[in-house]
Amino acid sequence: MSLYNALIRTHHITSQKKIAALRTAAAHHNVYALLRRGGCPGIMYCEGSETGVKDWVATVQRLRYKDYQLAVKPAALVTLEEKEREDPLYGRLEELDSVKEYGAKMGELGLWGWWRKGMGYVSD
Repeated sequence: MSLYNALIRTHHITSQKKIAALRTAAAHHNVYALLRRGGCPGIMYCEGSETGVKDWVATVQRLRYKDYQLAVKPAALVTLEEKEREDPLYGRLEELDSVKEYGAKMGELGLWGWWRKGMGYVSD
């Protein structure tokens, strides 16, 4: 199975009801989802099968988040780092409180450079 991923940026992620819906969708579509909740910006990362990622992204769109931006469209997973990567547990959602923690987690996944580019922190 080839893996796909996507990156979404929103104004904020605070609604526990929406987070619960995203957690349910992650389990239903068997994807790994990572959220940065709380204040600005809200960040969502999703990884899994092609259909799982696309369906999870569609779920996020239906929740109508403020300033929703699909920063990186669903595409085949490409790790920019050379280090060995440990795959996350699929079918679950993980929440983080700060952008710093989020960046560290993306580094653990071997996606730090990809994430920084997708967020617009660095140019091509």
